[in-house]
Amino acid sequence: MRSDKLANKKIKQSTQIYLDVAEIKNDCAILRDGSLRAILLVSSVNFALKSDDEQTALVGAYVNFLNSIEFPLQVVVQSRKLDIDGYLRRLDSVKRGLTNELLKRQIIDYQAFIKEMVTLGDIMSKKFFVVISYSPVEDKKRGFFSRLGAVLTPGKVLRLDETRFEKDRHSLGQRVENVIMHLSSMGLTAIRLDTQSLIELYYNVYNPDISANQRMMGIEELKVEN
Repeated sequence: MRSDKLANKKIKQSTQIYLDVAEIKNDCAILRDGSLRAILLVSSVNFALKSDDEQTALVGAYVNFLNSIEFPLQVVVQSRKLDIDGYLRRLDSVKRGLTNELLKRQIIDYQAFIKEMVTLGDIMSKKFFVVISYSPVEDKKRGFFSRLGAVLTPGKVLRLDETRFEKDRHSLGQRVENVIMHLSSMGLTAIRLDTQSLIELYYNVYNPDISANQRMMGIEELKVEN
């Protein structure tokens, strides 16, 4: 009897209330404390293959970068099993266009070899992210009670005040440009993740097992309840 009542009872709360991220929009992740996050996908460089002069220049550029930062910064390295599904699909497309049965058989054997190599070798891919933050509490121009309110009403301030959000987003954007400039001086390419990419990133982080087999739909297909 108790089970029947629970089954018929509508669940009003979702697991989203337990996440730090309150909302994702305009290429920003909005945390429940009202702070913003921008995430950069950054390329890598093989330091060991550089000459002594190049290594010295890289270290100097990195030191200058660290000394120039006056705000919180986080570097995240994400390791995932190598995803070859897209590559295998392209091979399938090529295979369908062939008329030579011998070439088709060679592609099938090659696909089997690639799958086995990735599975047995446990090959991992690495992605490098830089997380840049901005909190309304850091804004010295705002009054004490205004900043205190941002702390006491987490996750609500930005949704209630769109003008405030745009100003904070602009300040975050300036930090992003500063970081990209310094990373470029080290020969690194940094790309800011847009709204769709941020949603996919958090989806993969919070659902590592599901995301491997179930792709997330596009942002235009998502139905979000307010």
